[in-house]
Amino acid sequence: MVLQSLCALRAQAGASLSGLPAALEHGGPGAGLVLRSLSTDVFRNLALEDWIHDHVDLRSRGVLLLWRNSAAVVVGRHQNPWRECDLRLMRRSGVPVARRRSGGGAVFHDLGNLNLTFFSSRGGYDRRRNLRVVTGALEALRPGIDVRATDRFDILLDGHYKISGTAAKLGRTVAYHHCTLLCSADRRLLSSLLRPTCPGIHSNATASLPSPVQNLLDNDPSLTPDGILQQLAEQYLTEWGVRGGSVVAVQPDEQSFAGIDRSVSELRSWDWTHGRTPKFSVHTTLELADPTGAEVCTATAHLEVKSGRVESCELSVPPAWLPGAACADLAASLVGARFCPLEAAAAAAPFLQSEPRDVDLDARLRNLCENIVALM
Repeated sequence: MVLQSLCALRAQAGASLSGLPAALEHGGPGAGLVLRSLSTDVFRNLALEDWIHDHVDLRSRGVLLLWRNSAAVVVGRHQNPWRECDLRLMRRSGVPVARRRSGGGAVFHDLGNLNLTFFSSRGGYDRRRNLRVVTGALEALRPGIDVRATDRFDILLDGHYKISGTAAKLGRTVAYHHCTLLCSADRRLLSSLLRPTCPGIHSNATASLPSPVQNLLDNDPSLTPDGILQQLAEQYLTEWGVRGGSVVAVQPDEQSFAGIDRSVSELRSWDWTHGRTPKFSVHTTLELADPTGAEVCTATAHLEVKSGRVESCELSVPPAWLPGAACADLAASLVGARFCPLEAAAAAAPFLQSEPRDVDLDARLRNLCENIVALM
């Protein structure tokens, strides 16, 4: 049996799994396999999903991948990260944003959030069956727990609290469905990060639907991440009729999964995480401070952003506070720059340093620029 051969591989010195990809190419009808990633890097785990989707023959077998990430926010393929999460706070906190290749809404990940990816053929794709594995595992661990899948393929606890969300990628012949499971996530950090970066964003990008959430551990202290992961594996193997199976630990590195590093680099890149955002606009008011601190001025900013870059910028400031020509020149300096604080500040720097100005005028221009950069 494939599973037994993989278990033998796992027992080898250093738990080397360099033969894993070749073994994954085989499997009898109805075969099921459970993998658990040893990485907690969100980009590497997303790349592992892509690798299995692209390289494994799923026509006659299913694969369940179990994985956890260090703190990160993952947005759907068609979402706007500036609207879904507080990028400023994430940069200060060292929390990355990742864009997955499936649709759906934004999700906070940390080690208390469990992730499951169900791989199958396109014809064998069945989200309800997959969610029965999740609810069945929880019911086995705690008989009587009230967990139910909804018509939106979320899972609710006690009919109210969302503990699992769903997204999927459907290929021509294969598919995967992944879902989260809140076990002991940092809910304070979750609520702090899942807020818009700035007000006034207008976009046709897919928007997340906020829901009340709760950790399973808050409901029952015995529902620990490791215990749930083990039961999920057992429930899946039972559902797929695999006897005597176990979880195979994998390290998603280049040695075991040739080409995965290239995918990791792409998923980490700004062009993917931010540049793939559907076109959007920002229309907001700015509170500008006089350098003496004695006067505050209200201005408006309107920016159009395409492929993550400023396509146009219009700034409206009372002329008595700042001359219109200076505003227009500052706005023009930002066009073409990434909608990113470092690049926007760098793009504006040559204009701000281009010629000597009145001290107060220069300070007001810099204050206006700082307020625009703060939107990003």
